[in-house]
Amino acid sequence: MEITDIRISLRDEEKLKAFADVTFDDCFVVKGMRVINGTKGYFVSMPSRRRKDGTFQDIAHPVNAETRRLIEEKVIAAYQKEREKLSS
Repeated sequence: MEITDIRISLRDEEKLKAFADVTFDDCFVVKGMRVINGTKGYFVSMPSRRRKDGTFQDIAHPVNAETRRLIEEKVIAAYQKEREKLSS
């Protein structure tokens, strides 16, 4: 599996810093990932929906830690690159 495109939509909120749409193998896209500024730095939150009881359930998510790390590294790098373009 290869990440072939990442589209970043910047936000200027306290914790929510961007939305990301990630394309895999030029044939499958996951929309609505979020770049969050947490207490230990940036992380990527998977798209989710609210359940009737008020909790959230991920709609799409990696099934292992290695894939999560790969997605998070690439999305955060794309976010930082987009921020640099904005400030230059």
